[in-house]
Amino acid sequence: MNIREILAANLKRYRRERGVSQEELAHLAEIDRTYISSLERCQYAASIEVVDRLARALGIEAFMLLVG
Repeated sequence: MNIREILAANLKRYRRERGVSQEELAHLAEIDRTYISSLERCQYAASIEVVDRLARALGIEAFMLLVG
C-alpha cells in the first residue's frame, strides 16, 4: 500500500467508526466535502496541514491516519 491508499483507508475507517458523514467531517475540519471524497478515493494526496485538520476533527492523532 502506498501512503495515499493508507490515508484513504484510515480516513474512511475512522470516519465510519465515529458515525460521521463526509459532509459532517468537512464541516468540522473546514475542508470541502468533495475533497474528502477525493481523498477517500485516492485521487489526491493531502498536505500535512489537511491531515492534521482531519485528525483533530476525528478526535485522533494525525499519525493514526498515516499508519498502515
